[in-house]
Amino acid sequence: MKKIYMDHAGTTPMRKEVLEAMMPYMTERFGNASTIYSLGREAKMALEDSREKVANLIGAEPGEVFFTAGGTESDNWALRGIAEANKDMGNHIITSCIEHHAVLHTCQDLEKQGYRVTYLPVDRYGFVAPEHVKNSITDDTILVSIMHANNEIGTIEPIADIGKIIKRQKRKIYFHTDAVQTVGKIPVKVDELYVDLLSVSSHKIYGPKGIGALYIKKGTKIKPFITGGAQERQKRAGTENIPAIVGFGKACELIEAELEQQYEKLSRLRDRLIRGIMENIPFVHLNGHPTMRLPHNVNVCFEFIEGESLLLNLDMKDICASSGSACTSGSLEPSHVLLAIGLPHEIAHGSLRLTLGMDNTEEDVDFVLEILPGIVNKLREMSPLFAERKEMPKNV
Repeated sequence: MKKIYMDHAGTTPMRKEVLEAMMPYMTERFGNASTIYSLGREAKMALEDSREKVANLIGAEPGEVFFTAGGTESDNWALRGIAEANKDMGNHIITSCIEHHAVLHTCQDLEKQGYRVTYLPVDRYGFVAPEHVKNSITDDTILVSIMHANNEIGTIEPIADIGKIIKRQKRKIYFHTDAVQTVGKIPVKVDELYVDLLSVSSHKIYGPKGIGALYIKKGTKIKPFITGGAQERQKRAGTENIPAIVGFGKACELIEAELEQQYEKLSRLRDRLIRGIMENIPFVHLNGHPTMRLPHNVNVCFEFIEGESLLLNLDMKDICASSGSACTSGSLEPSHVLLAIGLPHEIAHGSLRLTLGMDNTEEDVDFVLEILPGIVNKLREMSPLFAERKEMPKNV
């Protein structure tokens, strides 16, 4: 039986073209980009060519792109680097309560070091209100970090509106966005978003794992993340992972050329999947905004069941899905995102995230829609709470 993969928000399969681009730099072109002989110069050229491809995808200058080990490191660097370099200007950071844990846990750690953090609430769709950002700014605010789109429920945040508010302030406040889930899915241009820092990850766009980037706007005052060498313009020391960087660059080049086509395809499949779930399964909640959401994201909660059991039953049918962020999949606690949008614990525990990719088809969607109702019904029959429910309300 064909395995149907619908967890592209967790990771994506590496494309054949990406692997082919990487292979020479894992074999005969193995040079260190910091050396001056021909092998090193060849690696250096590949490094800078890839930097340009990443920059083109997000509308940045190549000199504003710094390679990292992935989205988590990019988020850490953005927050820690700005906080430590600008502590003479203030100690206040603004973020939201639905950020990825790469941001939330970093903010919590910074609080232990004496920084103040404001965690903004969201509405039932997961929106951060620009006015809440504006009203939270103080004379000590040095950084605002709001994700471009939520990795669990797919809601796209009003980043440009927030950015305009920040830029109108009389004093310098840096603005960071975690765009790990949006780059390669929707148009992302740093100037249009009014951001100073932006995080990107390769393995979310069919590139290799273990490589990402942080956009740092020219003139940004930020502390180097790793010291010990002159790599990445003395901001992140360590011998560059040229094969992964080349793969990342190739993935960016490919996805940029296909962005509009993939957006249309994924949006169509997403809507077909949402419609089929909502029409055929009772007691189900669609999480996130119905339209202002990522084109590949479907996140729902089923009453009277637990997400873990649902995932195991789907896996037995060769359907790969998740209940939320891959970074918290081992946790028994309900999603902090679902609780933040107002869902009670018992409903939040029944969450399912299906995220589509370029290889998914209408047949894949229809198979999931054929299998899913039976699994939900089977699990509900085991629930004493479901037996007590007499009437079926309309889907929420």
